[in-house]
Amino acid sequence: MAFLIRDLSVLAYANGFTLWHYKTGREPIDVTAGTGFFADASDMMTAGDMVMVSGGNGARMLCVAEAGNGTVITAPLG
Repeated sequence: MAFLIRDLSVLAYANGFTLWHYKTGREPIDVTAGTGFFADASDMMTAGDMVMVSGGNGARMLCVAEAGNGTVITAPLG
């Protein structure tokens, strides 16, 4: 599954922090955890942001560990 910008939305923004939501539809949410999945949004995301991911097989929270220059690295909240 490829990243679709239309499925990414801002839920909240304050003090340089953004809480995002990404909807995978029927695709498994595991595909969003890979390095680079959100690369097309690297100019919008920043380290410390959080992404709520929901899909056909559940939900998860990710933290943006690094973003910029065409790269987004996320880590699961644990």
